[in-house]
Amino acid sequence: IPDSGNKYYLHFTTEDYKSGESAGSCLATVLYPKAKSPPAVNIKCTRTQDQKQIQEADNRLYQKIRHQTKPIIGSNIPDSYGNIQPALEPVWALAVAGSSYIMWEKSTEHLGYFMAQVKAVKQWLRKDDFVEFDYTVLLHEVPTQEIISCHMRLTWLPAHPLKVKYFCASESQGLEEASGLESGSAAEVAHGREANF
Repeated sequence: IPDSGNKYYLHFTTEDYKSGESAGSCLATVLYPKAKSPPAVNIKCTRTQDQKQIQEADNRLYQKIRHQTKPIIGSNIPDSYGNIQPALEPVWALAVAGSSYIMWEKSTEHLGYFMAQVKAVKQWLRKDDFVEFDYTVLLHEVPTQEIISCHMRLTWLPAHPLKVKYFCASESQGLEEASGLESGSAAEVAHGREANF
């Protein structure tokens, strides 16, 4: 689009991260503006998974985390052989979801990211119903092949969007805050700034 940037029309399928089963298909338009700002995204998805099953899976994950008597602490997930301890699978699943917000905001028309590893994670025990974690995640930048370290604080309650605050080592600006507008969706990201955690 002259004077605006490049617009892309996408049709893609999604799959359940854990089972690999089809989760639905999406149509999207993505406009990368010429100015350095996040892309404008319009996305519509049809799900093949039943919404009730998704909510039940979220609740199972939540109950696993919520009923810990001691805070969950872990490092190097997955390990150097690609293994994830079963007890750490819930925090890995949340890290994947939370880091998707970081990757969404940092990606450009020519740069993309994948989460390579959770370097460290610590759960904060809260008095309310939310679960909260501090993560250090390593993102693999493509095509530069750089590894970017990001600190991420994630807060979650089923049927509510994830709340993600983050700071990446390669950034000189302050903390970024992102939050999904729909449970289980990275369809849109809200922007904000915080002075500190």
